[in-house]
Amino acid sequence: MIIIFCAPSGSGKSTMVKHLLNRYPDTFELSISCTTRAPRGEEQNGREYYFITQQEFENKIEEGLFVEYEQVYEGLYYGTLRSEIDRIQSNGHTVIFDIDVKGGLNLKRLFGNKALSIFICPPCIEVLNERLHGRGDTSEEMIQRRVAKAAKEMEYAPYFDIRIINDNLNKAKNELENIIENNVLTSNS
Repeated sequence: MIIIFCAPSGSGKSTMVKHLLNRYPDTFELSISCTTRAPRGEEQNGREYYFITQQEFENKIEEGLFVEYEQVYEGLYYGTLRSEIDRIQSNGHTVIFDIDVKGGLNLKRLFGNKALSIFICPPCIEVLNERLHGRGDTSEEMIQRRVAKAAKEMEYAPYFDIRIINDNLNKAKNELENIIENNVLTSNS
């Protein structure tokens, strides 16, 4: 089984994924995506993302090396290499994806019942806007683009197997643990 996490930027998706990885370190491993965007803050190549050029990304598309990819904005790509899934599964781990909504839906279509798709919802768009401003690592223009995109992404929430509203982080983490224990760990044993 694979687990797909999707959410609008600023919903707490990465925080929830990190919690799961820390809680079950011998069971799950995060798929590292490729992107053409520049690293933010302390991000390192091969840890948060594989940072590559647009030309390198497009060459990999032509070679058929991606299981899924998306051009999120003009010239800004994100994608998952087939080799990344193979690497994690060869380690005996369940693959976790922290991915954009379209990529998540593409993975769900590809893996079907072998995938559990989870959508992390912000309580509302206003809270999401506040969270993005609170990060302090994104320009005002990019925040506005992300908020507009988030409103559209929220329309896809019903297409996911499970939706968690992240209005209280501890409550959301507990809900996630229950979902994993009931839907993933019991089927892996």
